[in-house]
Amino acid sequence: MGEPYADLILVGGDVKTASGWAEGLAVRAGVIETVGTRADALRRRGPETRVRDLAGDTVLPGLHDLHVHPVYAGVRERRCKIPQGSDLATTLRIVAEHVRRTAPGAWVLGGQWDAYALGGIPDRTMLDSVAPGHPVLLEDTSGHSSWANSAALRIAGVGPGTPDPAGGIFERDAAGRPSGIQRETAADLLAASAPRPDDDEVEAALEWALGEMLSYGITSFTEAAVGFTAGPRAELRAYTRLAARGTVRQRVRLSLVWSPYDPTCEDVIAHRNLYASDRVTPDCVKIFLDGVPTDSHTAAMLEPYADTVAGRGDEAGRHGMLVVAPAVLDQAVTRFDRMGITVKFHAAGDAAVRAALDAIEAARTANGHGPCMHNVGHCTFVSKPDIERATRLGATFEVSPYLWRPSPICSDIAAAVGREAVERAWPVREMLDARALVVAGSDWCVVPSVSPWSAMETLVTRQEPGGSTDRFGASQAIGLEEAFDLFTVNSARQEGMAHRVGRIEPGMLADIIVVDRNPFEVPITQVHATEVRMVFIEGEQVVRERPEPD
Repeated sequence: MGEPYADLILVGGDVKTASGWAEGLAVRAGVIETVGTRADALRRRGPETRVRDLAGDTVLPGLHDLHVHPVYAGVRERRCKIPQGSDLATTLRIVAEHVRRTAPGAWVLGGQWDAYALGGIPDRTMLDSVAPGHPVLLEDTSGHSSWANSAALRIAGVGPGTPDPAGGIFERDAAGRPSGIQRETAADLLAASAPRPDDDEVEAALEWALGEMLSYGITSFTEAAVGFTAGPRAELRAYTRLAARGTVRQRVRLSLVWSPYDPTCEDVIAHRNLYASDRVTPDCVKIFLDGVPTDSHTAAMLEPYADTVAGRGDEAGRHGMLVVAPAVLDQAVTRFDRMGITVKFHAAGDAAVRAALDAIEAARTANGHGPCMHNVGHCTFVSKPDIERATRLGATFEVSPYLWRPSPICSDIAAAVGREAVERAWPVREMLDARALVVAGSDWCVVPSVSPWSAMETLVTRQEPGGSTDRFGASQAIGLEEAFDLFTVNSARQEGMAHRVGRIEPGMLADIIVVDRNPFEVPITQVHATEVRMVFIEGEQVVRERPEPD
């Protein structure tokens, strides 16, 4: 009896391999068996083999997004959705329209807003003018600040005498009254007073987001902060139930939030393996170290911010906020490292990145270099000495969100830190030159689209998708092959799956995608328009080619 035939053969297009290009491939039992010429692939054909003629399309390894918020993205689709970059008049008009469709007294929840696009930092009275009888709470684009009206502040019990919570700020007007702008944990406090989505809404949101990511060719992702939207147990239940129904097709790593301010985190982390399954691995912990380098001034920076915040002359206003004490952080990371749990840091400012690297170094000193590839997420600003240091420590830089191009939130960042600092925003070029491991994460829905194709293009151009006269951090541009590696081989290595996925070669799992063009042969400004025709995970087709329009 001869060797079994292939289950699937793809021929008639370009196949990207680790060493170049091939004409076809064959898959058996979910594994890539043959990669080579058309004849090589067709030799594995048997009576039951499915043969697909690609008609000139291109086969690539599946893509990875290592920082994404699927539940958050799905829930936000159903709320008061404000397009990024909307001005004040447009924002208030959308809120007013939503108020008219909402039951009397019910909450109006949604986002996103940016101070630059609004023309300045807003306040509660602006929302009061269009929603006097509804509590309104709108998140900014970053998700680290919120904008509330007077009714929402009253329900939350926030008034002139309310102190700032640890790790957060209530912005105040000249009379000392809360202005309606909350930063970091103060935003969490307001959100806790609003209704959370129920289990059915969370499941529906997650299922929609999973399909949206698959449509862009994302076959593996890391949920960056379980509980961010509906609480950790509700979101873990959603993943567990969808996985049991076979709805979770991608490979998923879950990051469980840890905070010294919330004792429930420890219980969730201790019971993490109750939520594990074939496709879902809850083996990562998320630690928020700072905020964002926008008008909020909450990202922890080594150098003072270039602009000022009215009414805030405190240290946080000048240098931002490091929300976990270094000694506490070092101890926590060392403990998680010993447990075999990978730590993902939120670190936007260069001072927060340094604190994360200090904690990784403490863990390496105490435990030696183990298998955990701790990653410093966002990395909007990183000092040059710390880039070299990360390579020595074996720390990963996760650059996210996809904002290395002109966009509304980048205008906020430029105003806050100054033009000179912005030239090194997301210093991907320097990271790669230092031979650090660099991976990419969208932070969707901080960005409006989860498309990795736009991200790849703009990593190369540092322009808007399709090209623009403006560029953002142009000195940090990289090549397309390097950008592609961030989403494939680098990410697979970070996820501990480099032996299984990330490349097309015999022996690897058949997590592959078929796209309508060869992105390495079209003009770079057309890469963002790449369309995914088919997605296979372990050889099973999970996204089918869309029919041509009539």
